[in-house]
Formats: sequence, C-alpha cells, structure tokens
Amino acid sequence: MDVTELLESASLLVPEESATENDVTVRDVRDHLVRDEWQIALNLLEELGDGHPLPLSFWEQLAEKAEQLRLERSAAWCRWRSSEIRNGMVRADLTLRPAAEARRRTPIPGHGVLRPMWDIGNLSPTGGAAVSIAGLWIEDLPFLEPGGRATVRLLPLTPSHWRHVETGQRISMHEDRTVAGTAVVLEVRPPAATAGHGSRS
Repeated sequence: MDVTELLESASLLVPEESATENDVTVRDVRDHLVRDEWQIALNLLEELGDGHPLPLSFWEQLAEKAEQLRLERSAAWCRWRSSEIRNGMVRADLTLRPAAEARRRTPIPGHGVLRPMWDIGNLSPTGGAAVSIAGLWIEDLPFLEPGGRATVRLLPLTPSHWRHVETGQRISMHEDRTVAGTAVVLEVRPPAATAGHGSRS
C-alpha cells in the first residue's frame, strides 16, 4: 500500500462531521491528498486525531505513513498515541525543580525519550514509597528546562499501578532518590478495553 492509500485509509477512520478548532475536516485532508501534499495531509490527520478518541488502527496507520515519509517526530507522536490507547495516559501540570536544587542540570527531552519514576502513592511491602515508571511527553515544547513548567503526558509502563490516580492528585517525579519535579494530575485515561490492560511488551 502506498503513502496516499495509507493516508486515505486512515482518513476513513475519522468521522465526517469531525472538525478541529480551526475547522479542519476530513475533506481538507482529502483535498491535500489529491494534490499529493502528503505531509500536510498527515499533519491535518494528527490534528483531527487530537480532537477526539480514535481507534488504535488510526494511529498505527499514521505512524506507518510518517515512517515512510521519514517524518521522525510525527512517527514518534503517532506511536506514542498508539501506546496511550494500549496503556492509558495521565496528563499533568509538571514543574521541575530548579537546577540549584536538583541533580539535573540539563533540559528534559520532550518527545517520549525519558522514562522517569513517579511517586503516585503506592507503597512497598515494607510500607515505604514504591515508585512506578512512566514515559514522559511534553506538550507543545521540544524540551523542559530545570525550573520550568509544562503540561505533560505520562505513559504508564505498568497500567495496573496507576488505576487509583485521579484528577487533582499531586505526584512527584524522580530520576534518582531525590524529587526532580512535582505535578498535578489534569486528566486520566484508562487503557482501551479492546487494547488490553497489561504492560507493554
């Protein structure tokens, strides 16, 4: 299947009546496909996908198209969204500790590379705090400087550890024993029932 066919296939998964904040619709995507403007069509499909929940196959197809077009950032985002459907997702308002107060002196990469530990209130068998790992994607920024603040998306490595997390809860980020940042949970999305509830392989 070529890139145009893949993009057309993905566009069929978006309801016709769907529109973005900028009134972009599936019809706009198809107009760009007719003109062989694949990258624009892909970007518009990503935008449409952000507006409402779409099936796993939509994001998997977009990831495949982005890889064919060698658009690494788009491919990574689409793979991330696929993983969110499988594992669930937590959006949070994260504030990193300033460099003078924390071990980290360099910016945190924004596109799903980092997998820090999170204190989300779980306890170890001995009664101490037990941390859980989640990938980190920073919305609208390529990286976050020490002391900075941003909305982030967390991808639980073991979704069952995160079932009790709820909106408004304060959680802390760790890269070692010290607290690297604190966050307030803004939104919690459980794994999709059809995608399974286990941890990622």
